[in-house]
Amino acid sequence: MKSNTAQAATAVQPTTTNDQCNGHSVYKPGLEGVVAAETALSHVDGQKGELLIGGYRLEELAANATFEEVVYLLWHGSLPQQSALETFEKSLATQRALPPAVVQLLRAAAKEQIPTMTALRMAAGTIDIDSANTNDNSDPTAQAQVILARLPTIVATYWRLATGQEPFAPNPTLNHAANYLYMLTGQSPTSAQVRGLETYLNTVIDHGLNASTFAARVIIATATDLTSAVVGALGALKGPLHGGAPGPALDMVFDIGQPAHAESYLRAKLASGERLMGFGHRIYRVRDPRAEVLAQEAARMFQADGDMALYELAKTVEAKAVALLAEYKPGRNLQTNVEFYTALLLHGLGLETDLFTPTFAISRAAGWLAHCFEQQATGRLIRPQSHYIGERKGGWLPIEQRN
Repeated sequence: MKSNTAQAATAVQPTTTNDQCNGHSVYKPGLEGVVAAETALSHVDGQKGELLIGGYRLEELAANATFEEVVYLLWHGSLPQQSALETFEKSLATQRALPPAVVQLLRAAAKEQIPTMTALRMAAGTIDIDSANTNDNSDPTAQAQVILARLPTIVATYWRLATGQEPFAPNPTLNHAANYLYMLTGQSPTSAQVRGLETYLNTVIDHGLNASTFAARVIIATATDLTSAVVGALGALKGPLHGGAPGPALDMVFDIGQPAHAESYLRAKLASGERLMGFGHRIYRVRDPRAEVLAQEAARMFQADGDMALYELAKTVEAKAVALLAEYKPGRNLQTNVEFYTALLLHGLGLETDLFTPTFAISRAAGWLAHCFEQQATGRLIRPQSHYIGERKGGWLPIEQRN
């Protein structure tokens, strides 16, 4: 009997160059170039290096709006007026506390010292244990607010438990970003820190039909609940090919240590075929606009509260890396991506590396939920086709006759 590998080798491989082949849809590996949704939430132009969030250029939105304003924009289609914003902020703030069962789960997970993203994925499935049977038809975002309000509490609670500390209860007088920083440390953050985190959360809130967003839309398209869609999206984000690795980008900066060492260090990495973390992107062929926004915010934050020597070192590393990538990989135009300044900014906020991706998820969940609303409005199940490439087998053989 042939192995699966041998069967695949003898199968006819499908073409991937045309949209139709013999009247059938053609396989596109990774769904490359396939348009699977229409959205008014974000627009990514990789050639121009442009990102629109809810119709606004990232550069004008991220550093000016509060996170609650941007969430409201994605969920309602317009920026809120003052009264609507205050109502929305209050609603989120009053729903941050976790049900006791969720805290108990996090305590058990902390004893096992599992990664923070794994704990977040596990606990997110229980996030609405006290409201899962509630159906508020008057406000379609009611359940979404519960999810969004509690995700930061899950991350902060688990982080403190996993590091041998008791968690802090949410502070309803603080906004979403400030409360997250407070729950991690028990200290009220500075205005520069809050602005730095808000800019980051706004910058990564949505980014086209990426893997986790697509996962959320596929799941919600089955007419299931929002919690299931968010848990599925977290599972997709948890994978290193999607969630990324901002930590190694920062490790590289620390390894270099001094601006004078940057070129020799980077040349050695490139000469050995290693990848420079924080550079290059599947979509962007120019500098990632999110990197530009976060670089400017990091400069403001470090000037107010941080170590400017580290910021200047990072800028030197960035400039040297881009120049050397052009030398070693001509024509590819590998530029700075969002991971490079994500690492620097979150480190400046005092976050450990294991918190980087969970903090990203705290923001991106708002985008996932907005995409769920869009998908629900279509009422359409997502059901792509597949091409069978296996053999057509012969007749059935009883087990005693099989070779």
